[in-house]
Amino acid sequence: MAQGAAHPFPVTIWHNPRCGNSRGALQRIRDAGIEPTVVDYLADPPDEATLRKVLADAGLDARELVRSKEAVFAELGLQDADQAQLIQAMLAHPILINRPLVFTPRGVRLCRPPERVDALLP
Repeated sequence: MAQGAAHPFPVTIWHNPRCGNSRGALQRIRDAGIEPTVVDYLADPPDEATLRKVLADAGLDARELVRSKEAVFAELGLQDADQAQLIQAMLAHPILINRPLVFTPRGVRLCRPPERVDALLP
């Protein structure tokens, strides 16, 4: 299937090619015979409404989605930040958004480890 072509089971992944978990989830999707829409969320970050919808759809709070091991997390002093502050930090610094996030008709999930994507695939 050509990249970008519609698939009967649409899959989108928020991907960072430098992340092993993200590469692993992408490979599992492709191994299932699906060419997903790949979103480079670092180059094309979500807006606030999209990020809030992702959190709700995935059943996560901002603390579960933020990458606390990133240097900017400590630099910004986010250890005791509330939900609103974490969301604003992720919007300003998309590297703080954990990955990969996978979107399918079966739901939205943070796929760490990559095997978590399997439950979202046909």
